[in-house]
Amino acid sequence: MKTTVSEKGQITIPKRLRDRLGLRPGTVLDFEESGGRLVGRKLVPADHLDELIGILALPASVDGFVRETRGPGPGEPDR
Repeated sequence: MKTTVSEKGQITIPKRLRDRLGLRPGTVLDFEESGGRLVGRKLVPADHLDELIGILALPASVDGFVRETRGPGPGEPDR
């Protein structure tokens, strides 16, 4: 597919490629030169929840965590 650089240095990415690559308005692209070629990559926003994984020290089991948080359930002895 061909496109032409405008006087302002802009290009239009063909619709077929935009659709196939999931490029929507506001998508951030990172460009670099590699071996005489222009390579563009879609930057995927960081999932901020991934940064939180592993920062809490939890008991070895979910049951232990629930017991520690809520206390013993009905009919369970206090530990």
